[in-house]
Amino acid sequence: MNGVDRLSIRDMGGGAVLAVKVVPGATRDRVAGVLGDCLKITTSAAAEKGKANAAVADILAEALEVDSRSVELIAGRVNPRKEFRIGGVSAEAVRRRLADR
Repeated sequence: MNGVDRLSIRDMGGGAVLAVKVVPGATRDRVAGVLGDCLKITTSAAAEKGKANAAVADILAEALEVDSRSVELIAGRVNPRKEFRIGGVSAEAVRRRLADR
């Protein structure tokens, strides 16, 4: 994936924190690329009652090849820009896995 070096990823408490730009109500679920310092993810889930946030956590888990229980929303619950913590992997590992996509 191009632009991975621009992503905001940092180590935190046994995992990594990744900035994500979420686009709910899209036609499909996917990692769309890099937008500024965020990973852009589109989801067909609606932005209501946490459905889009849960869908994005699942998309991230699949993209990063981690268990879905390792992905946790830590900031931006009602904002399109969010931060997800990915447990058990370093920031460098997240960057590498995204670069290999």
